[in-house]
Amino acid sequence: MSGFLEALRVQRWDDHRYYHHSRINQSLHFISAISFLCAYVMLFFDPAIAALIGWLVSMMTRQAGHFFFEPKTYDHANQATHEHKEEIKVGYNLQRKVVLMSIWALSPLYLLFDPTVFGLLEPYHGVAEFIRSTAKIWLALGLGGLLFRTVHLFFIYDVQTGLVWMTKILTDPFHDIMLYHKAPLALLRGELIDPGIGQHNRDEDEEEEMFAETEPRGA
Repeated sequence: MSGFLEALRVQRWDDHRYYHHSRINQSLHFISAISFLCAYVMLFFDPAIAALIGWLVSMMTRQAGHFFFEPKTYDHANQATHEHKEEIKVGYNLQRKVVLMSIWALSPLYLLFDPTVFGLLEPYHGVAEFIRSTAKIWLALGLGGLLFRTVHLFFIYDVQTGLVWMTKILTDPFHDIMLYHKAPLALLRGELIDPGIGQHNRDEDEEEEMFAETEPRGA
């Protein structure tokens, strides 16, 4: 269990330090996290409404932060290029997100050709029912995207990595609120980039250097 929690901590820290430098992105994640929690509650009462909140509010704000506001230049804090960060991304990198968001945006069109979606849904009558049918497709897409990447990670890494990533995704709203609740105020002060990421990395480097200096050396 301790190994699982440590892997979860590492995935969360890597996600933060590599992909959440922008205070705008952090603020949008804060909004996204709050709306995701609302969606979680609505899952018990009206799953279709939960899917609409999750995709139209939570996912749109979250992904807008990554696509439009997160720097794509060389990451001096982590000494990594954007291409390298995309390559080592455990979850959905920007290329995979483009595919996922494209499927999401185009999925309502399928209802025009097959209103029942292979007999799984009742035929819609009117705009309101069309929206609810769309929401059900989006709910299935969200669950499918989560399970697909989890199982995919089983094969390209190992089972624990996949389960840790799934746990991280499901608990991200709670963690993001704790992590980014101060981001809007920092943004209002004119702070566009989080200085704490670089400082944390420098502190880690200094600790490693001190450890290396005090470590006994062989004869």
